[in-house]
Amino acid sequence: MKKWKSGLTACLAAAAGVGYYFSNRLLYIKKKDDPFILKREMDAKQFHPEEFNRLPKEEFWISSPFGYSLKAVLIRPYPHKKFMIFCHGVTENKISSIKYLNLFLKLGFNGVIYDHRRHGESGGKTTSYGFYEKHDLKAVVDELIKREGDGVFFGIHGESMGAATALLYAGEIEDRADFYIADCPFSDFRKQIAHQMKQELGFAPKPLVQLAEWSVLWRDGFSLKSISPLAAVSAIHHPVLFIHSEEDDYILPDMSKELYERKKGPKKLYLAKKGAHARSYLENPEEYENVVREFLHDTVGLPL
Repeated sequence: MKKWKSGLTACLAAAAGVGYYFSNRLLYIKKKDDPFILKREMDAKQFHPEEFNRLPKEEFWISSPFGYSLKAVLIRPYPHKKFMIFCHGVTENKISSIKYLNLFLKLGFNGVIYDHRRHGESGGKTTSYGFYEKHDLKAVVDELIKREGDGVFFGIHGESMGAATALLYAGEIEDRADFYIADCPFSDFRKQIAHQMKQELGFAPKPLVQLAEWSVLWRDGFSLKSISPLAAVSAIHHPVLFIHSEEDDYILPDMSKELYERKKGPKKLYLAKKGAHARSYLENPEEYENVVREFLHDTVGLPL
């Protein structure tokens, strides 16, 4: 009997240890250093400090509903109330949103860039892949409307985790933006975790995913299965442009195809021929811009 109990205790302890390990990797995913991101964007000629510094802008802090502060920058070269909000990807920061900001400045939009929780200058202890971030995005939207009034016209652009966050915000909290652009989002986070496990380990047994889910729920109060843009997207009525690269092997392009098929109402799907994960714009800048222009013209009536 004692041996049986000892064996059971050892198995439970091992399971708890495995769950803790995988949940640690999720909640405290290693971020890129801010100086690295800055240098990378400058070397790629996507961020020009002198040009950015000349733009009229305001830096400010937004209170998250979870008790920390979000660092944001409002860039306003135009007097009108046409804005874009940009949501960066996991391990990145607001500097990586500037390449998209530059595109939309060219299209006549003002912009808001900000750091997600636990990224850049923002507070927050864990990364939740859209679960808590979608509420932070609402706080950013609320701040923009508070500053500009209810007549503000705005869209939301998200990359990777930022794209998933935008879809979760629109489908689960409020469909308040006039349009959304979701660049390389995952459709279901549990499926994405299984894909990444398979990439790293060569296999992805369901018990491992379940152990990670239990540990995340116990440690940070959310379940992996609740992070599902695929379940949320059918509730989005405003237009959505889904973007993905056919060469993306980190988040597979089939996920954007799934989201596109599930979305009701106005929508568009653009699959870039070239580019690894989150590089559709970098590898196909002219085509990307043309697709965005056509989408905005066809769905919200903006001139080409």
